[in-house]
Amino acid sequence: MSGTLARTSADGSEDGASAAKQGRLAWLTPVNLVIIITTLVAFGLRFYYQSTRPGFLVGVTEYDDGPYFGSAVRLVHGSMPYRDFVLVQPPGITLLMSPAALLSYLVGTAKGLAIGRFLTVLAGTASVALAGLLVRHRGILAVLITCGVMAVYSDAVAAAHTVLVEPWLVLFCVIGLVTVFDGDRLTASTKRLVWGGAAFGFAGAVEAWAIVPVLVLAALLLPQLRRAGMFVAGVAAGFLIPVLPFAIAAPSQIYRSLITAQVGYRAHAGRVGVLLRLKNIIGFPYTLTWSRGMVLLAVFVILLFVLVTQVAAALVTHRPQPILDWFATVTTVLVIIMFLWPPQFHYHFAAFLAPFLALTLALPVSRLFTDAPEGTISPAAKRQLGWGAVGVAAAILLVLAGQQTRFESGTPKVIGPIPPRIDAIIPSGACVVTDQVSVTLAANRFVSNVPGCPQMVDSLGTTLALSNGLKPQTGAARVAKVDAFWSQTFSHAQYLILTSTNRRRIAWSPGLITYLNEHFVQVYRSPRKLLVYVRKGLPVR
Repeated sequence: MSGTLARTSADGSEDGASAAKQGRLAWLTPVNLVIIITTLVAFGLRFYYQSTRPGFLVGVTEYDDGPYFGSAVRLVHGSMPYRDFVLVQPPGITLLMSPAALLSYLVGTAKGLAIGRFLTVLAGTASVALAGLLVRHRGILAVLITCGVMAVYSDAVAAAHTVLVEPWLVLFCVIGLVTVFDGDRLTASTKRLVWGGAAFGFAGAVEAWAIVPVLVLAALLLPQLRRAGMFVAGVAAGFLIPVLPFAIAAPSQIYRSLITAQVGYRAHAGRVGVLLRLKNIIGFPYTLTWSRGMVLLAVFVILLFVLVTQVAAALVTHRPQPILDWFATVTTVLVIIMFLWPPQFHYHFAAFLAPFLALTLALPVSRLFTDAPEGTISPAAKRQLGWGAVGVAAAILLVLAGQQTRFESGTPKVIGPIPPRIDAIIPSGACVVTDQVSVTLAANRFVSNVPGCPQMVDSLGTTLALSNGLKPQTGAARVAKVDAFWSQTFSHAQYLILTSTNRRRIAWSPGLITYLNEHFVQVYRSPRKLLVYVRKGLPVR
């Protein structure tokens, strides 16, 4: 990484200029150049996904980004998550989105959400660069495969298109890894262990899945109890400092939000099939169209590749697998088990696997080509094999990047931009209730100045929390607390914006349907089936 310093001449002329030039270019090593290129590819794919699809930057693309960014807007307007409304994730994403939410005071919630989306693109991109720093001691091949896989991993690209937790979770996990690892070994610095633990702790405040790499690292540190204790103390501090204020303010509500609604039992829950999960875990574009046989073949090839390279690396180097390699392999296996076990699974979950899978693929290959003992192969042949492997890896990643770009060029079936007619019908500051708050965020109708307007940011999460795990489809409307909540919510609303999938989130009891028909009138239906209702007696513009 460091350059050779040239001797400066007495008059500061030619030799001094040469030294300055060499100093400026010393950082531009082949390894760093690979990190830069793959990081730019990662940014390009993620920004291309976001900027070229109609409606993705300032429109409605997801359900989950509404609660995540909406909770930050509520927070900066004085409402507290868990105490004033249900949020089914820890508060880390709320805190991370708060700066963009503050800007929404000036630019509106639609542009504030767009800023949050762009920040998420940067978070996903930064993870690639940091992973390169983690493995740069292993050389170009390790960096190319690690950064390349993370850059083109299909669900990691997709997860960064809007405000989702996975890109931020990965970012803080990779920050933790860069901090606690010193080359292939865990750092000897207690301070770095504590700070790395704090990064993992905050990752857990974004999404509880961070516990998986934390447990693996703690197990690797266990022979030295004091060091393990310092790491765990850092994890605890990183998690408790952002979470504890919310837990103190609303202890029972935070339990219902995070446990009952998110990870608790769900009656009659449908299980996502293993085949669909594997299609996402593989990480290639177009896997959703693959046949069962092709998916299983791809899984077999990946498993065989990992096993063969790890065994071959051990045989060639005559050394056991380093701690970094053990960490990557064990964490990858545990994360895959975690994704295959529970009934629930969504495409963006797989983004969390990307860094660990990339390390598992890259590290044994780099050992195989760069760590062979002297005398087993000539230096010239070793260099040729190494550069040949780099060329093959670069070609494969280039093809995958091209396929990913092509895959992203399709027009998705999303609600997209909010029709101007909605802006004309609903005045600014009105009390608007919706089953999907990303709609009101994109319409700049999320913030109300009407006293008593409901603070809800997650209609489905609220229904789950109040019904102990029931959805509208599984009988939530028969639960008294749920029925009372929705009746009170509708009684305060001046306007309703309902999506075509509102029955998945709103517990429509007979009484609630009767209330809708008696007190509201439908005044607009958008091409994407957004239904706008106005309370009877209010003027329609």
